[in-house]
Amino acid sequence: MALQVSELKKSYGGEPVVAGLSFAVAAGSCFGLLGPNGAGKTTTLRLCLGLTAPDSGRIELAGQPIPAAAQTARARVGVVPQFDNLDPDFTCTENLLVFGRYFGLADHDIRARIPALLDFASLGNKADARIASLSGGMKRRLTLARALINDPDIVFLDEPTTGLDPQARHLIWERLKQLKAAGKTLILTTHFMDEAERLADTLIVIDHGRKIAEGSPRELIARHIEPQVVEVYDEFHGRLPEFVENQRALAERVEVSGETAFFYCHDPRPLLARLADADGLRYVHRASNLEDVFIKLTGRELRD
Repeated sequence: MALQVSELKKSYGGEPVVAGLSFAVAAGSCFGLLGPNGAGKTTTLRLCLGLTAPDSGRIELAGQPIPAAAQTARARVGVVPQFDNLDPDFTCTENLLVFGRYFGLADHDIRARIPALLDFASLGNKADARIASLSGGMKRRLTLARALINDPDIVFLDEPTTGLDPQARHLIWERLKQLKAAGKTLILTTHFMDEAERLADTLIVIDHGRKIAEGSPRELIARHIEPQVVEVYDEFHGRLPEFVENQRALAERVEVSGETAFFYCHDPRPLLARLADADGLRYVHRASNLEDVFIKLTGRELRD
């Protein structure tokens, strides 16, 4: 296993942030860690990297006990942090060069790796560009390239595509798939359920520091949610409550959020027939997805 975590606990000010968390990450896989804000995701990553000391529990990263041998383990690990921390005074090449020195790599070895890493990040023409001249997507790709400077076996990615436009997100996804195909282990946190559904082989959902679900995206969808969803929108501000009340029996489960009702069904055809004759309502019929599972498990209320 690339990473094994057993009964991990961490509290701050008497409040548990990670509460008995256990999971294992197979080498060469993409593992997703999902949860709402404040669920304990970033703290879990810091514990696994040896950046924060646990109150109790066991962590083994790259075959090394953490935090006792964290420095040895991190030599085989790359990290893409949640927020870019590139040095604005350096060029792209200089950022990679300085970072490589932290791993004790010789300058000539680092310089030999830099062209391929910049090409991997689609930044081959930006070698001498300063950070201030890069777009947000370019900075994120450079941060990914920097995480690979030591040719790691395991790459931690904390919300790697937050704030990026769709084109940049798709490019990052393509690059992450290439890394996994090359045998790298990816450990991913994200708020984008479509990202987790595309990339993760296995994932866990945590809330209040506890694991509440585990499996592949398809397994979680099949286990926790009805297969079809009909979203009904109230266009004229007043028709939806009556429709929900009258048609609730046509779905296994109904959730109302603001002016939208979510009908979760095994057979949506009777409901779709009623909607075809309904005035003032607009609807979308789709297959259920990982976001539906996430909302069901963690709730629709806003987390700050």
